[in-house]
Amino acid sequence: MANWAQMYDWQSDVDRVPELLGRLEHGDDDAAWLELGHRLMLERDLVSPAGIAALPHLVRLAPGSTKARHLAGEILERSAGQHGCDDLLADSADAIAEFGIHLDRHLESRPADYLVTFRALLAVREQYHWANVLGDFTDDFYDLLCPHCATQVTIAIGDYGRYSAIRDWNLGDVDRRELRPTPVEELSGVGRWMHETAIRDGEVVLAEGISHLFGKAECPGCASVFTIADEYEATNCPILR
Repeated sequence: MANWAQMYDWQSDVDRVPELLGRLEHGDDDAAWLELGHRLMLERDLVSPAGIAALPHLVRLAPGSTKARHLAGEILERSAGQHGCDDLLADSADAIAEFGIHLDRHLESRPADYLVTFRALLAVREQYHWANVLGDFTDDFYDLLCPHCATQVTIAIGDYGRYSAIRDWNLGDVDRRELRPTPVEELSGVGRWMHETAIRDGEVVLAEGISHLFGKAECPGCASVFTIADEYEATNCPILR
């Protein structure tokens, strides 16, 4: 259980967050939700110690509250960062697992907030790097270095095309090379889970984007071929303590 006397929020208070949570347990309150978000999240990038402490409370509210579900998801997406509460996060493992079950059930209902929920479930599974960048594949870009020649390569997956390219300030994406999606039967690990979940829920565009994201790209600089997800993860996957 959290010692609230040590759980500072982003306004350096220790008593306001538990007061707000108490109000929200008795009913929806837009003003309380807005203030709580500001105290737990810093510009939607960093999470405060009070944010980690609030997770079990938000998980309890999540089945009946979209705001609680979204805020808990945003906190988890950033929980690999520096917040000084790793022990408290570990103690919340049961609540986080319960949250994952709720999120998966919500996905099966094919909700309007499908991508937000999908990203939150990725965070539950400690796939923080994907939780923070995965889009709907209408306008997605991933920048990475070619593992063979260190050329800066832009990976595009969207309505405009699915390709690797060199990004030029004046000319845009030049020397495009078509991506090579991984066949469904060859997907493995988190890529397979992501694809299977999207297919289960009828999210065909998302599933096709995932097969490209976990597929291969050709470097426009040296023509070598590499696995996109492997190179992105090598640079962006956080070291979990």
